[in-house]
Amino acid sequence: MKLKFAAVLLLLLPFLLPAQDVLRGAVKIELMPIYGAYMDDEYPLEKDTAYRRALQEAALFFSAQIYGWSFHYDIGERARGIEEAFDLTPLGEILWGDPGLSVTNAHFENRDFRFTSHQLADVLTVWFDYRPTPPQARRLEMWKKGSIRTAQAMGYGPLGGPADNSGWLEIKKHTLEDSARAAVRAMLQGSEKNRPKQAAGFISLQTFPSYWMDAGRWATQARFRVEVTEIIPFSAY
Repeated sequence: MKLKFAAVLLLLLPFLLPAQDVLRGAVKIELMPIYGAYMDDEYPLEKDTAYRRALQEAALFFSAQIYGWSFHYDIGERARGIEEAFDLTPLGEILWGDPGLSVTNAHFENRDFRFTSHQLADVLTVWFDYRPTPPQARRLEMWKKGSIRTAQAMGYGPLGGPADNSGWLEIKKHTLEDSARAAVRAMLQGSEKNRPKQAAGFISLQTFPSYWMDAGRWATQARFRVEVTEIIPFSAY
């Protein structure tokens, strides 16, 4: 009888345990990308290249959701000749081929409403799921507790990226990092009566960001979870 009960318990165990959260997000890949004054190395992108880029971008965003970054922020002040500097250090990474990452839907589209079957599609939209492991699920729970706050901000970056030889992913990472800087800055402005000299803490991406081109530069809007662990006022110097 005990053996039968144990066998039934094993069968029911997946239903008795709490359901594991599944992360979801969509990535849009330009099939005819133009960065700055030059075209991408491959133009237009082949379908296989576009799918590969979508997977890389999704892995970046899921990594930022689960692991996040530590940050150190020199707020800067022009009147005192102090430059602004925002440094992010990734706390973990989801690697290529991670079994938790899967595609749930993908389609090609054209943003021009006059699109016909004779025109080439110019955007690939891919929806992804990520099933975190138990340790990753615990990290996600940590981003929802304690002194964690949410902040939303826009970030900007040059179409050519932070350096002349920046790749497409580096360009998007740079713009996302500027959005994180803006989110931390806005949070400090809302909580600190006097502008601090430095701040440090942790930040993670809450949802997938959105990208677009604005006045000759990349723009992104993103929502973050932020924990400020240290604030250093100017009076300390």
